[in-house]
Amino acid sequence: MSNQVLQAISDRRSIRGYKASPLSKEQTDIILKAAVESPSALNAQPWHFSVVTNQNLIREINAEAVKNLALDIDDIFFAAPLVIFISTDADSRWGRLDSGIAVENMALAAHAIGLGSVILGLPDAAFTGPPGERFNILLKFPPKHTFAVAIAIGVPTETKEAHPIEPDRIDYIN
Repeated sequence: MSNQVLQAISDRRSIRGYKASPLSKEQTDIILKAAVESPSALNAQPWHFSVVTNQNLIREINAEAVKNLALDIDDIFFAAPLVIFISTDADSRWGRLDSGIAVENMALAAHAIGLGSVILGLPDAAFTGPPGERFNILLKFPPKHTFAVAIAIGVPTETKEAHPIEPDRIDYIN
């Protein structure tokens, strides 16, 4: 069966290398439209999207996350020209799930317009203690919101093969 949506799901990859060129306003608007059109439990829309092109701020959040995780990686954002941080209402039972749905919509929208993306949970490590409180302010998280997930987006400089499909990860219960 030929279907554009199913093909996009099959073709999309987590990209870990980007050109420095910024996204256009039109590209960014398309991606954000896909985000806000995402479904959410009880239509609560518990998310907030902080669209960041400030490379100094991205590097600062990166440094804090890498330090706290003690990772052997230099750049968790892979030099992407745009990172969108999604925060969610801390009181929302389904906020993280709803944010995950929104970030996947953004990843597919980016792919559909020829951009690459990678969905990121690692930045969570930057949002602890006083540095995290400062990042919440700089990213304009609404009151009572906490980091949920991020997505780095840009023009890809590389790609990769599809991950292997493991059929033993599915069980049918009749």
